[in-house]
Amino acid sequence: MIQALLVDDERLALMKLQLMLEELGTVTVTGAFTDTAEALSTAPSLDPDVIFLDIEMPEMNGMQVAELMQNLCPKASIVFVTAYNNYAVDAFELNALDYVLKPVRRDRLQKTVQRLESAKAQLVLEDPAKIMLRCMQSIRFELSGQPLQSIRWRTLKAQEVFAYLFHNRNRFISKDYLIEWLWPELDYKKASTLLYTTIYQVRQCLKQAGIELQINSANEGYVLETGGLLIDTVEWEKSILSLPVINEKNYTEHQQLLDFYTGDYLGDYGYVWAESERQRLRTIWLHHATGLAEFFVSNGKLSAAVTTYQRIVLLQPYFEQAHLDLMKVYDSMGERKAVEQQYNMLCDLLNRELNIELPPHIIGWYENWKHINLSI
Repeated sequence: MIQALLVDDERLALMKLQLMLEELGTVTVTGAFTDTAEALSTAPSLDPDVIFLDIEMPEMNGMQVAELMQNLCPKASIVFVTAYNNYAVDAFELNALDYVLKPVRRDRLQKTVQRLESAKAQLVLEDPAKIMLRCMQSIRFELSGQPLQSIRWRTLKAQEVFAYLFHNRNRFISKDYLIEWLWPELDYKKASTLLYTTIYQVRQCLKQAGIELQINSANEGYVLETGGLLIDTVEWEKSILSLPVINEKNYTEHQQLLDFYTGDYLGDYGYVWAESERQRLRTIWLHHATGLAEFFVSNGKLSAAVTTYQRIVLLQPYFEQAHLDLMKVYDSMGERKAVEQQYNMLCDLLNRELNIELPPHIIGWYENWKHINLSI
């Protein structure tokens, strides 16, 4: 959940912006101020993720407020909201995340929030001064949260060899095993030469990108030594295990961890040998996401529950229970059409992709729901 602070000298405009943001379901407004001095004095204790600022205010110009806010809340993004478009250049010189014109449109505000979610999902969970290898969806390296030079692998084999050594990091992998796996159709001598060449290419690619990872040769095999390298899946899993059960005080931290999962382990590559770890991490994410969605439902945060269930069915489309739970939330919100659309979507998915019918308990729930609603 994104924590937002709003500053606008027009009370009606402030109330409307707060309402529009909270209707999106992923933003909590922790403070809304018409007085800039009060906003500046309160902001550090609120520790917002984003500050929405009007520019034309009587006591202090929004640009001046933004500069002060950046010192008080260095981690917060700035979004300017104004009726005038002649401040845009100045706004972006202050590294504002976005610039929104009044009257604010819902679809335009949604784009701003999507930018905020994307930026928040890239937060490094541990020491930001260390190099992190991100392997959710694809392999990337970051330093202090900023992308390092992209590695251009000489061949697809070189990319897969690095990925496999990383997958088995700090463990010995025999040369004979790599040869048999990579080039089973070639004679041993030729395959050995190709392996040496590929390992050399991997080392050179890492060196050229400034990545100080060691691939050590030992006893007719190789070991990728990761040392103090941070790994996104490892840090993510550690953080999930260390957080207490979801409650009113920490659910935003749980939401951040949910957002941090940006894709399956090495998902872009489809390596068969990575499938076991892919499924393991996916199961952890699914369990965590389901728990968060259930918390939102039980605490009346239905818009947040919908958003979470929608993400579950997007990443895990065959998880039938999430579809049913989403229909139940839609029903409690009085969204009849959404219930029908979700049910039909699940029917179509299972029939088209798997050629199977819906489970009896989902059909039974839907038929009972239809009967109740037709009688109203």
